[in-house]
Amino acid sequence: MPKRITYYFSQVSPWTYLGHARLGEIAARHGATIDYVPITLSAVFPRTGGLPLPKRAPERQAYRMAELKRWPQQLGIPLNRQPKHFPTDDRPAARLALTAKAQGHDIAELSLSILRACWAEERDVADLDTLREIADACGLNGQALLEESESDVGQQRLDEACERAVAAGCFGSPWYEIEGEPFWGQDRLELVEKKLAGEL
Repeated sequence: MPKRITYYFSQVSPWTYLGHARLGEIAARHGATIDYVPITLSAVFPRTGGLPLPKRAPERQAYRMAELKRWPQQLGIPLNRQPKHFPTDDRPAARLALTAKAQGHDIAELSLSILRACWAEERDVADLDTLREIADACGLNGQALLEESESDVGQQRLDEACERAVAAGCFGSPWYEIEGEPFWGQDRLELVEKKLAGEL
């Protein structure tokens, strides 16, 4: 039976962006399936001891910037360490992707496009017109998705996704779970692959 990766992630996290495509490649190599679960860290952090970036100690913020210089170079992925539209609200993008998922769409490409828009294209992914354009470019009906995602139903989907994440022990993004075992951060993807290969 194929292994399943449950993947909790914020679509404005640079670490999610750096690992998103690689996770798909790893899953494909091992015949694993991925359950994509977009979340908002604004709902997860207060319940799990996390702090939004502006409230973190200067030392932690400085180390984050050092890592954001190293990892894109290591991976060959273009990334603007200080994008124009960050920090920004990750809830509209999460609601949009969850709505597309509820309608039966594979949201891997949509989520990558949202992440790339924030971290490489200087676009505001909290802006509904921007999200509509991104969805349309992915072959989806952006306006229809937004109409549903910005309704009470869309917010309920996001609330449920965040509850599910917290129940799974998730406290940051990206978060991968395989057979009940958690892995936090794109720098754990080597371990994720070992787990899928039965070496861990």
